[in-house]
Parts: sequence; C-alpha cells; structure tokens
Amino acid sequence: MMRTLAIECATENCSAALFEGDGMSLRLLGGYCERLGRGHAERLVPMIGELPDGGRADRIAVSIGPGSFTGIRVGLAAAKALALAWNADLLGFPTLALIAAQIRDELGAVPLGVANNAGHGEWFVASYAADGQCVLPARSLPPGDAIAALATHAVTGSQAESLVERRGFGEAVPAWPDARAFSLLPAQELIADPHPAYGRKPDAALPGQKRGA
Repeated sequence: MMRTLAIECATENCSAALFEGDGMSLRLLGGYCERLGRGHAERLVPMIGELPDGGRADRIAVSIGPGSFTGIRVGLAAAKALALAWNADLLGFPTLALIAAQIRDELGAVPLGVANNAGHGEWFVASYAADGQCVLPARSLPPGDAIAALATHAVTGSQAESLVERRGFGEAVPAWPDARAFSLLPAQELIADPHPAYGRKPDAALPGQKRGA
C-alpha cells in the first residue's frame, strides 16, 4: 500500500509524519511535531529518520509556505532529496491551508481566517470557505490591513488572538501547522512541482539590488 511522508517546517514548528493509504484516505503510522523557533535544518532529517522505516515513502508532500525563508528552503530541499533517492512523487501544499484544515476538523464546516506571523511587524493572512476553498490567497499585510481583510468570525493561526483582540469581535483559535494533520487537507490544495511561496520579498538582496527588490 502506498505511503506518504508529509513535511512541514515553514513556521516555528517542525513536523514530519508518515501515512499509509491511497489518495487522501490515509492512516497515520507515526509523526512528530516540535516547536523549535530555530534549528529546523538540524532537526528535520533526524525527525524523519525516527519515523517507521525511516520515513521511506512513495509520495512526499512538503509545505511551500508562506513562512520562514529558511524553514521553507529546508523543507523543500529535504523533500526533493528524499524524492530523488526513493524515486518518490513530490507534492507541495500551502502552510496556511494546513492550519485551516486542522481547525476546520475541530470546529466543523465554518468559514475560517488565518493570521500567522510574517515578521517585520506584518501578518500572513488567508481566508477559507466552509468547504475548504481558498477565497483570499495568502498575503503579507500590516496588522491594520490584515484586520480589514479578514471578516470571518473564526480566526486561527499564531496571530489569531492578536487579530481578534484588535478587531473587537470573533473567535480566536490559535494554531500552528502540524504535518500529522496532512490527511485533513482538501485534495485541491496539493500542488504538483512545488516551489517556494514565501509570501513576501526576501529580506536580503544581491549586490547592487535594493532590499526587497
């Protein structure tokens, strides 16, 4: 039976999970999720190695962001290397969609806004309909603009409490992405030939370029 390795390390969390099953009918064989902040590059590969059969899978799904530049690159590099070594299929999925799927499983079919830390005083925001369809693609906004962009009653993500408090209404359900929840993702969120979705321009620049250019 087909196995899927899910990797998520685009935020403060670092997680990996191994599933067995066809399509999205998946059974969790094992998984880990740790709040690291930093050190994803040092922890991710050992974490995968601690999974059953060293995490070996026929399909690898990796978070493409938005989130930490370093974390996204670490996850994609590991996923691509393992896919090549194992001759496995490679897929991507959006970080904020995974968070929304986790909380939709908890709250039921309700519209959800997601607000996550983006650094530099901004938040990554996205919005999802009750059926999981993305209605506001992920973007990085200053808090004031983020508040105006998210009208859903329920808000999740690492900045959910801050957004609901400033907005003055709604329900905050703080959450961070966890690869062990990969099976909850709607099939339409899976992306072939994944590439980084940083959500904002890089902080660093090549010589001769302006920062953010």
